[in-house]
Amino acid sequence: MSVELTGTHLQPEDVVAVARADRAVELSDQARDAMAASAQVVADLLDAPEPAYGVSTGFGSLANVVIPAARREELQRALVRSHAAGMGDPVEREVVRAMMLLRARTLSMGRSGPRPVVAETILALLNAGITPVVREHGSLGASGDLAPLAHCALALLGEGEVTDNTNITRPAAEALLDAGIAPLTLVAKEGLALINGTDGMLGMLILALADLDNLLKVADITTAMAVEGLLGTDRVFAADLVGLRPQPGQAVSASNLRQLLHASPIVASHRYDDDRVQDAYSLRCAPMVAGAARDTVEHARRVAGAELRSAIDNPMVLPDGRVESCGNFHGAPVGFACDFLAIAAAEVGAIAERRTDRMLDPARSHGLPPFLTEDAGVNSGYMIAQYTQAAMVAENRRLAAPASVDSLPTSAMQEDHVSMGWGAARKLRASVANLARILAIELATAGHAIDLRRPLAPAAGTAAAVDHLRRHVARPGADRFLSPDLRAAEAIVRDGSLVAAVQAVIGPLS
Repeated sequence: MSVELTGTHLQPEDVVAVARADRAVELSDQARDAMAASAQVVADLLDAPEPAYGVSTGFGSLANVVIPAARREELQRALVRSHAAGMGDPVEREVVRAMMLLRARTLSMGRSGPRPVVAETILALLNAGITPVVREHGSLGASGDLAPLAHCALALLGEGEVTDNTNITRPAAEALLDAGIAPLTLVAKEGLALINGTDGMLGMLILALADLDNLLKVADITTAMAVEGLLGTDRVFAADLVGLRPQPGQAVSASNLRQLLHASPIVASHRYDDDRVQDAYSLRCAPMVAGAARDTVEHARRVAGAELRSAIDNPMVLPDGRVESCGNFHGAPVGFACDFLAIAAAEVGAIAERRTDRMLDPARSHGLPPFLTEDAGVNSGYMIAQYTQAAMVAENRRLAAPASVDSLPTSAMQEDHVSMGWGAARKLRASVANLARILAIELATAGHAIDLRRPLAPAAGTAAAVDHLRRHVARPGADRFLSPDLRAAEAIVRDGSLVAAVQAVIGPLS
């Protein structure tokens, strides 16, 4: 079923479906009517005695330059061309598709001034699988994601480069011709409306939130596996004990751990007559760290939800016919959320690495062989897997430094405070990808640790995780090329199949 754009009813799952699964999109009649009405307001301003920003004036620090009526179409086209100034590697297809959808969503609210054909052309490109080539560097997050969105707008004009539905890079004019899509000829305000939004950073935030929903469940699964591998206790996850500190995310993580470790023979094997008083923090405090990350996700989800109901542009066309300048394009809300999530992802990965290291150290692993190899010396087992994990943990710590505090003035000091939200979203994307790999290494390590505890059996939930892992990664023996095993573990972490395999046995995790 296609996604219908009405202006304010787009859901995060719709964005993910269009970005990643090529779900079709259509413009509602309600949106067409709203866009047509706002376009008429802009048209009525063309002969007004007072200049209107972006309609009859230049942009940024050139806002005081009045543009003659005969050159206003040229103004919009020149704006798009000049602002498509990105550099670096192409941005990922799913990010560009999310960005295009979100820009069309804002336009569909009828608060920006473009005609319905502008949004319809964006949707035509999405539905034809045509993706503008957007370069990574160029956005400061105010006025919105100017350069990335300008690369998207350029393709609507039949200019620049795109990738088609066979993933071949081609001139936009050729791809649009083959798809039967007429290039746009922009009229007043339309070029500005196409580039003045937070859509790139918001798209990346929404995609990261979808990934983190999965990865935080994975983190609970690998934590439970590590508890068994290290002969830890589940008593610290008791509901009444955790409830003494009523942090919502902490309660969710602890509940998942109880569900995953329910009736574990491994845990039961040392419940009594164990001289250890407490487990290490990386086990005992796991719900506190993963729970804080969950609470951070919920905050970021509220921010993203508000943006999905927002009109992001400048100037705005108001229902009473006013056209007013504003600052809604400033990416601070989204940039802050992305930076906060990068901190959370860094810490979930950091505590996972500490559990991995503990399983590999015979001085702390309670009976496991060095580096989980039974022939230590000739074989190195998972020694260097932990090095790889540590390298990514270190990188995620660097990525956790906030981008949103690093404003630089631009446009001859007219835009003297910018959000850096695009940069915050880009580094969040890298951090989430690293987190998936870090958890994959804990999965592989903890799976082997559980195997080495046999004949003691794991709980039903963790057994399901080990069984799914073994369908993709063989039980280690003598040392072999380890990278393919780790990448196979990463694949089942990323694609959601690990979580699905566990939930099929023990029911939904929260």
